[in-house]
Amino acid sequence: MSQDVVKESFMKRFGLVIAIMIMLLVWCLPTSPDLPVAGQRMIGILLFAIVVWMSECISYPVSAFVILALIAFGVGVAPDVAKPDVMLGTSKGLSLALSGFSTTAWALVMAALFLSAAMMITGLDKRIALFVMSKIGVKSKHMVIGVILVGCVLSFFIPSTTARVSCVVPIVIGIIRAFGVKQGSTFAAIMMIAVAQADSLWNVGVKTAAAQNMVAVNFIRDILGKDISWLEWFIAAAPFAAIMSVILYFVVIKILPPEIEEIPGGQATIKKMNDEMGKITWPEIRLMVISCLLLAFWMSEKKLHPFDTSSVTIAGIALMFLPKIGVMNWKDSVSKINWGTIILFGVGISLGTALLRTKAATWMAEHFADFLGLNSMTALTILAVLSFFLIIIHLGFASATALSAAMIPIVISVLQSVETPDINVLGLTMILQYVICFGFILPVNAPQNMIAYGTGYFSVKQFVITGVPLAVIGYLLIMLFGATYWKWLGYV
Repeated sequence: MSQDVVKESFMKRFGLVIAIMIMLLVWCLPTSPDLPVAGQRMIGILLFAIVVWMSECISYPVSAFVILALIAFGVGVAPDVAKPDVMLGTSKGLSLALSGFSTTAWALVMAALFLSAAMMITGLDKRIALFVMSKIGVKSKHMVIGVILVGCVLSFFIPSTTARVSCVVPIVIGIIRAFGVKQGSTFAAIMMIAVAQADSLWNVGVKTAAAQNMVAVNFIRDILGKDISWLEWFIAAAPFAAIMSVILYFVVIKILPPEIEEIPGGQATIKKMNDEMGKITWPEIRLMVISCLLLAFWMSEKKLHPFDTSSVTIAGIALMFLPKIGVMNWKDSVSKINWGTIILFGVGISLGTALLRTKAATWMAEHFADFLGLNSMTALTILAVLSFFLIIIHLGFASATALSAAMIPIVISVLQSVETPDINVLGLTMILQYVICFGFILPVNAPQNMIAYGTGYFSVKQFVITGVPLAVIGYLLIMLFGATYWKWLGYV
């Protein structure tokens, strides 16, 4: 048995025990004068969550319920932060634990999963992907470009990375098999790697492309009192995602050059897959109209109308369920929704909110800033240090949503605590959220990576040797944009 397998087995077996021990240890430590008891309890719960999420000793949805209970009782039996002489109570503790489920960000993620379900039910996602692939050509390098373009296009219409990859992977498998490409083929490997990595990149470029972005936007709104519109996010992030998409192509082609130049009969194969889908249906047309309207409302938020992204998306989902106008019913859609993601997302926001309300996030941020010496650093240096920290810590996380929920409140508090004059807390937080989307290095760093890896067409080594250069270049590009483009926009 390899060392990695032994390590994984150990963490899966004992991760929960280790997490509980760390949490109880923190709870039993002497309380700092400037940290409320409830805040100390929340730091223990945060460390519990991080160990559980990193070790995957229990599933993410199960961990969400455990965290709910820990906040309800752990914080509930602690003194009230506002009235230290009075115990908070488990009822208020549970209300705090459930606070993430009453946010517009949670509503948007829930609606986004229904939109993804509608795409799968109608088959519109597959039709869009096949249309893009049919226009690219049958040379192997062109097919890689096609996969990257599909990831880009679908990110505008499907606000779920897992759903996008789940749509594209079967299409790529069909193409690989139809072309007679064998298991172990380099061409098959780079196609699958490109599917996962392209979707991670466009999680950065499009605000509504991933749940973790909603976590960051929610905390920015709650803590800083400012909102980031879809268009503002896109203007700032899309150039980065576009350049990185080009870099992705050259990285995978250079490191894993395909062993075949052109796929014989490739165009015919794609045409056959298109023909099997038949003519476009009325539900697909209606869904395309609703999706385009949603995209138009997202893009014009704060410019042509006062409606926020979450409310518009909820209205769009309502239309999708209506008789005659709609494209699906409740019975069909409910089986295609990942309810675990919805629960985890709500609890993730609750965790961050509880860290803030108990003053735990502020306390940790001040000590973290002192420890790293961030107080007197320039904005660009702070960006460099925190970006590097987030890339490293992401190696232990299998969910960017969980990472964002744990880190963004602390990041905001760190930025607020530094003494650097005129630092743009909102801008730097947004850029650091881009870095949280960097799940490039290991297959276990993101659900979309694991979906692609599950096909068996590439090895961990192949993913790593292409992912490390991509992460390094992404980090350097973050710094370049921070010194130029984002500075010109006023974010740094």
